[in-house]
Order: sequence, then C-alpha cells, then structure tokens
Amino acid sequence: MKPLKRRTRRTLLVAHVSVSVGWLGLTVCLLTLGLTAFLTGDPATARAATRSMKIFGDWLVVPVAVAALVSGLVLSLGTPWGLARYHWVWAKFWLTMVTAGLSVFALRPGIDEAAERGTADIDLVVAPSVATATYLFVTAVSVLKPWGPTRRGRRLRVSARSGKAVDERSPSRTA
Repeated sequence: MKPLKRRTRRTLLVAHVSVSVGWLGLTVCLLTLGLTAFLTGDPATARAATRSMKIFGDWLVVPVAVAALVSGLVLSLGTPWGLARYHWVWAKFWLTMVTAGLSVFALRPGIDEAAERGTADIDLVVAPSVATATYLFVTAVSVLKPWGPTRRGRRLRVSARSGKAVDERSPSRTA
C-alpha cells in the first residue's frame, strides 16, 4: 500500500483513536449495566439494565468494532509501522480481531438473551470485564510500543540501511 499523506494519516489517526476510546467507553458502560443487572435484587432495574445493554449492543457494538479494526488496519498498512513489522502492531491487530469477533458473535447474542429474560448472568459481567482489560492492554501497547521489530521488520530495516530497501518477496520498494 502507498504511504498515506500526512493530512490523511493524521485524520485517520484521530478517527482511529476516537473510535478505539469509544469502544473502551462502550465496554465500560456494558460492564456497568451488566453488573447492575446481575447484582440488583429489583427485577425492574435488572430489566432496564438489560434493555439498555441491548440498545448499546444493537446500535454500537458492531459499527464501533469494525471502525476500530478497519481504521487500525489502514493506518498500519499506510505508515512505516506496517502490519507485520513490529510485534506490538501485530499483537494489537490480532487482539482487535479476536475481541471484535467475540463482541459480534458472543457478546451480542448474550445481551439479546438477557434482554429477553430481563436478567443477566455472570457471563454479562465477565465478557465486558475481559474486553475492558484487553482494550486497556491494547491502549498501553499503543502508547509504550514494547517489544521490537518482527523478523520481517528487522530484515527490512537491514536492507534499508544497506541502501537496497527492497523486500525479497517483492521487486517494489518498501517503506
């Protein structure tokens, strides 16, 4: 992929950070509502909490997860960080893929069932707890950029220093 122009990259970076922070906030809201529905002794409060979770699940979970995944993917492919050049980018990508998949295929159906029953079980506390911890970890990884380059990243760095800057599998220049 061609490197993104500065203005495009910055705009996409702001969008990606905003959507990712929104995903974290959405998950904290789902956790709060799940805890409320699970711990309350009042059936009306439990029903209100699960119905609220359903609204968030129906309207926000999928678009926010997809937007975070797509914006991160485009950023990684259009910047020198690359998708597979650094372990931290690779880890973020796979954690985002897994949590997006679990949000769509496990969390949403669980929320739908709880909303039908009007009560929540422990799963609607555990799932948002794990998701929140994962998003906080991914945020820390984004800021700290731990670990180093991947084998491919080291190879590209060495070839760039030698003046070739060509990936062995591709005749085109890489950045």
